[in-house]
Amino acid sequence: MNWKKIIAIIAGIALVAAFVFKLKSNKDIATEKIYHYDKEQPINVSIQNIKLEDISQESSYVGNFGANRETKLSAETQGKINHISVNEGDFVRKGQKLIQLDNALLLRKLNVLEVQSQNAEVEYNVQLNANQIQIDGLRKDVNRYSILQKSDAIQGVQLEKAEMQLKTAENQRTAIIQQSGIKSLDAQRESIEEQINKTTIKAPFSGIVTMKFTEIGGFAAPGMPLLQITDLDKIKFTINVSENELSQFEIGKSYEVVADIYPNQSLTGRTTLIGSKANMGGSYPVQFTLKNMEGAKIKAGMFGKLAVSNKSIEKGFSIPASAIIGSAAEPQVYLIKDGKAKLQTISISKKIQNKAIVSTGIKEGDILIINGLINLFDGANVSFN
Repeated sequence: MNWKKIIAIIAGIALVAAFVFKLKSNKDIATEKIYHYDKEQPINVSIQNIKLEDISQESSYVGNFGANRETKLSAETQGKINHISVNEGDFVRKGQKLIQLDNALLLRKLNVLEVQSQNAEVEYNVQLNANQIQIDGLRKDVNRYSILQKSDAIQGVQLEKAEMQLKTAENQRTAIIQQSGIKSLDAQRESIEEQINKTTIKAPFSGIVTMKFTEIGGFAAPGMPLLQITDLDKIKFTINVSENELSQFEIGKSYEVVADIYPNQSLTGRTTLIGSKANMGGSYPVQFTLKNMEGAKIKAGMFGKLAVSNKSIEKGFSIPASAIIGSAAEPQVYLIKDGKAKLQTISISKKIQNKAIVSTGIKEGDILIINGLINLFDGANVSFN
């Protein structure tokens, strides 16, 4: 027998045995470190004793203020900016001139047209006066020939000839009026005047210049914003409410609004919009319009609160909304029965802020679990203080 082979085989077996032993040792160590949850161990929770209480409809909603109107001004025509009369923060009135574009070329065209119009009007008046003199003379001839022809003093052909000449002169007058270039020049002048008016940008409403996008020497073009005007004389206040709370609001009805920065001064907001489509969070926007404080102290983006007061009080069970699990279609809560967590289906009549009013599923004296829901399951042992 080859002793070297025997030694090699024994060494291999020993190495495999050592490897297997190491794996088993590591498994035992890992098993010891793994946490084994004991389902029988009580879970510590916080509770609320259910009792009938007065449910008041008085509540408040957090929202934010926005501008009543806001627009970015741009030019209706293109051109170089020659003058800007305002800066950010300036108050402007409706119709006030804010920006002037270069209109020198248009003004020169207008001056040329005015000269041409004056010359055309002079020529038109000369032709019209000469034609009128001719018509007046021919009318006299027709009248005289008519009298003479009745007394057979002249032949009828002379009267006919005078009448034809009068008709021709009257037709010439019509042609002079129709062919006059005054109307064409007037139309051109009106077109240029309209273009000149477009080079002056005015405030569409009274407000504050909240942004300035250009400077003197810049270039303006249709659609390119130049200034932003914000109307803060009136402001809007928007809140978001659940579908159960929409019925508290009516279009045209007034509510009390308080800005967070001025907690001692309340304003009256009139409902101007009730959302007809829920946002991503499942709530509906409700908007109110109100008069701003003197000096437009409330700015767009500030936060505030709106109070909803309803004197009707009813009895009910109020629980924290955070204690509810399950879906909106089938809400559930955990009650404590004989020291164990019991899953209970409930019905919710309404939600008021972070509270839910339960109509069925719980009764006075029940013990509701409000905290410690993470590891909780139906039938779990619970403990509480």
